[in-house]
Amino acid sequence: MRSRRDEAQPNLPFDPMPERIEPCLALLKTTAPAGGEWAFEVKWDGYRLAIHIEPARVRLITRGGHDWTHRFPAIAAAASQLGVATAILDGEAVVLDEQGRSDFGALQRSLGGRGGKRTSTESIFYAFDLLYFDGHDLTRTELSVRRHLLEDLIEGASGAIQLSEEVGGDGARLLENACAIGLEGIVAKHRASIYRSGRTGDWVKIKCVQSESFIVVGYEQSASARGGIGSLLLAGRNGDDWVYVGSVGTGFNTKDAEYLHKALDKLETKQPIVPLKGKNLVFTLPTLIAEIEFRGWTKDGNLRHASYKGLREVQDNAAVFDLVERAAPR
Repeated sequence: MRSRRDEAQPNLPFDPMPERIEPCLALLKTTAPAGGEWAFEVKWDGYRLAIHIEPARVRLITRGGHDWTHRFPAIAAAASQLGVATAILDGEAVVLDEQGRSDFGALQRSLGGRGGKRTSTESIFYAFDLLYFDGHDLTRTELSVRRHLLEDLIEGASGAIQLSEEVGGDGARLLENACAIGLEGIVAKHRASIYRSGRTGDWVKIKCVQSESFIVVGYEQSASARGGIGSLLLAGRNGDDWVYVGSVGTGFNTKDAEYLHKALDKLETKQPIVPLKGKNLVFTLPTLIAEIEFRGWTKDGNLRHASYKGLREVQDNAAVFDLVERAAPR
């Protein structure tokens, strides 16, 4: 491990610790890259967080820049025990199912649902990058070095902070195996890449089942369905415009439907955001963002076999799916 900076020797190199680093995001691809220059990991399905370890405190910052330390007390406590004065860890907070797979719905329930006030005691933080360490900014350092330092830092750690392990092997075979055991997919990262914010292509994600964020623009009323909601009406972006992409009527239980009904009724509008007509349709302002799992697209541009996974928090800064991405070459 790199020697820690001696506070008694202030002339040693020191980089000010940033308040926040905009995260590096994975670009969606349909096939895994080949070649030894790529490192592979499991794709986790949770909330992206950056752990800021400072001499007098620990902060957990969401992708949108919000402080969620109070939402994940076990992760914060584990971070304070890592034995380093300053560090920024990049990773994902997840809740695992009985098979050890990350479950976004379970994570949402542990937090009390969208807008909930509960703290998640069962969440685990899987660390996959180290951006700042003991006074040194590592964002201009190549990934292989950052990973080596990260592994040393959390070596032997258990409980609420764990290492997102690198998985060796051929990308196509790894994806096949991940899909076979019910994982969401894999992430490939270029070993020589520095840490660059945004979707640069240095990191790519390959999914077994497609899952994206869509805006809820209304719902279909149903007297027989749980909670009075037959299905949610969804839209994606096309530049500055909203485009209808179909509805979802599975994946939510009675409790979910009742919450959605109350939340959407507060957002009701007489003017539909997308050009839809129907006797039983209730239109809403584009405020709630739903995470939707689906199997592809129909010829008329609707989601195929869509299933509701949960609502995204505003603080998560989830990007609504842009239809330009659908048409872009993979």
